[in-house]
Amino acid sequence: MSVSAMDSRIFRNLFGTREIRDVFTDEAYVSRMIETEAALARAESEVGVIPKDAGEMISRALRDVKIDFDRLSSETDIVGYPVLPLIKQLVEQTPPEHAKYIHWGATTQDIMDDASMLQIREGLKIIRRELERLEMVLAKSAEKYKDTPMAGRTHLQHALPCTWGYKCAVYLSSIVRHLQRLTEIESRTLMVQFGGAAGTLASLGPSTDGVKVRAALARELSLDDPPITWHVARDNVAEILNFLGLLGGTLGKVAYDLIVMSSNELGEVSEPFVPHRGASSTMPQKRNPISSEVILAASKLLRANAGLGLDAMVVDFERASGPWHLEWVAIPEAFVLAVGSLHQANFALGGLVVNTRAMTNNLHSTNGLIVGEAVMMGLAPHVGRQRAHDIVYDACRVAIETETNLVDVLKQDQDVMKALDNTTSKVEELCDPLNYLGASQIMVDRVLEDVR
Repeated sequence: MSVSAMDSRIFRNLFGTREIRDVFTDEAYVSRMIETEAALARAESEVGVIPKDAGEMISRALRDVKIDFDRLSSETDIVGYPVLPLIKQLVEQTPPEHAKYIHWGATTQDIMDDASMLQIREGLKIIRRELERLEMVLAKSAEKYKDTPMAGRTHLQHALPCTWGYKCAVYLSSIVRHLQRLTEIESRTLMVQFGGAAGTLASLGPSTDGVKVRAALARELSLDDPPITWHVARDNVAEILNFLGLLGGTLGKVAYDLIVMSSNELGEVSEPFVPHRGASSTMPQKRNPISSEVILAASKLLRANAGLGLDAMVVDFERASGPWHLEWVAIPEAFVLAVGSLHQANFALGGLVVNTRAMTNNLHSTNGLIVGEAVMMGLAPHVGRQRAHDIVYDACRVAIETETNLVDVLKQDQDVMKALDNTTSKVEELCDPLNYLGASQIMVDRVLEDVR
């Protein structure tokens, strides 16, 4: 039975993928905790904290354990955490002479944090793969449509001409930075956890054995060995969640653009056609941008989970009395949403239908008003910038009120013609939107070079 869209049999494939859900299932989490307990035993045998053969014998036993999840759930309800109930089952299925060394010197949070780190690492691998795929999709579109003109919009109104390739390159630039952030995050945040009850490793004595065990455990789990316990220093987890929130923000922006651009009034793009996808129960003509709508919703949920990560940083003393629990909710949900959003983005952008004719028609739909700045800047060297602004502003007003093309109004303006030596070709040149793309195409090439 599900109460969340993340694992709902109805909605789950909209908001996530089976691959990422499998990383965060109960079975996967328990498996990671068992993996941590086995690795801890091997690390302690290596250092000499427990008998040399105990680590390997415990590891062998834990490979074949059968977990009673109903019992685990029932006992977790009582204890409040799953580690003690889990250890009981592990001990019962391990030879007594070695079972007594399971969980030696550790605390619940050590095991749960390490299990989370292993899940997070696996989740970040999937994020990277999907990001790299999206990077290639956007790079292909940026290159293909670098010279495809369209209306650039600010405040939902025509602003200046740009190209669809330029817009794709802007999206792409964020993805490039996200990949850079991901590399930094992987090198900074994936730390092993082993500190004992209050993080001091006192359970292993006053010697350096505890620190040595932590280093050995880090090697066993292929995690970084921090200089000190991070039980209550949760910035690494918060950084991961906020990275996913940033990623959601980028994808949400792209989705928002696609939603508006796919409206009937613009008709510049549409998501890939799949029979009945985006269909309405009552309007046969509908073809809704479903992927973009899901991405937009997920972006808001990802920001909410990023906030939970920040809240979970504010903890009391050497062990949190509650904020840590926020991560149990936020981490799995954020990863499912992020991977689901990337999956939807790769689908939508990878097969996006680009209507270049509509882009051209919309570019010219305001009778040349979109080149107002171009005309102003062309006149400015002759009459001054402010005077040029006033002349073009008045010309635009006349064009709007008389429903006349701006170029024709300008040709009738004596101040304009005088400034341009009465040469109509100069007016026409200034009013051609293809002559006012600025450095957009150059910047597309620079972003593509970053990708290459």
